[in-house]
Amino acid sequence: MTNRDFIVVTTTHESEAKARELAAAVVRERLAACAQVYPVRSVYWWEGEVQDSAEWRIDLKTRADLAGRLADFIGAEHSYDTPEVIGVPVVTGSAAYLEWVGAETRTG
Repeated sequence: MTNRDFIVVTTTHESEAKARELAAAVVRERLAACAQVYPVRSVYWWEGEVQDSAEWRIDLKTRADLAGRLADFIGAEHSYDTPEVIGVPVVTGSAAYLEWVGAETRTG
């Protein structure tokens, strides 16, 4: 199935506990149907030099029309000055899974 009505939003956190807390808050707010949290190694330019650090990546499955609200929520809840918030379109996926994502991100 091809469908661009859904996206995967990625962010990172410095600790597993904080990543899990943010993931749960996003899902609780129904801004994503699910979140996957896993360790990554990030190399990036920050404050005038190359940084290399362990982080925890969070992939959030959601509807494309929730991207702005989700980005705002992450920005308000995150401890980083400039948290990563990147959304990529889902170009294909199983109809049943995408229907589930849609259903779990609808409120009231």
